[in-house]
Amino acid sequence: MLVIDDVSRKFGAKIAVDKVSLQIEAGRFIGVIGRSGAGKSTLLRMINRLETPSAGTIRFGDLDVTRLKGAALGAWRARCAMIFQQFNLVGRLDVLTNVLMGRVRRMSTLRSVLQLWSDDDVALALSALEQLDIAGLASQRADSLSGG
Repeated sequence: MLVIDDVSRKFGAKIAVDKVSLQIEAGRFIGVIGRSGAGKSTLLRMINRLETPSAGTIRFGDLDVTRLKGAALGAWRARCAMIFQQFNLVGRLDVLTNVLMGRVRRMSTLRSVLQLWSDDDVALALSALEQLDIAGLASQRADSLSGG
């Protein structure tokens, strides 16, 4: 279970996220909606720890995500698997390869440069695409997809 407890994020005097608390059961999919500037991206970036909360805690099971540093923080970011909407996709690569890029950290430099994905990695990536109901787009170039 992901537990967000009284989490806030300030940038100087500006409060981007103010005392958010919620619990998300394992296996659940949720959506975060709100107007532009409401703090949606900042909240997601705090869960992934691309931003550090100014106050509050984020826990995943027994793991206190807000206290992670160094290699443990890198491992969390890889496990958390945030997908950015408008950047970090390589347009000339297909959708499947873009998803597989999240596995590069777990393979040798040579295998990653040559894009020699293991069968297990390909199966995992296809499963993720299937869960999002976009497995049919796996071989399509990322730059040919709509932004929505």
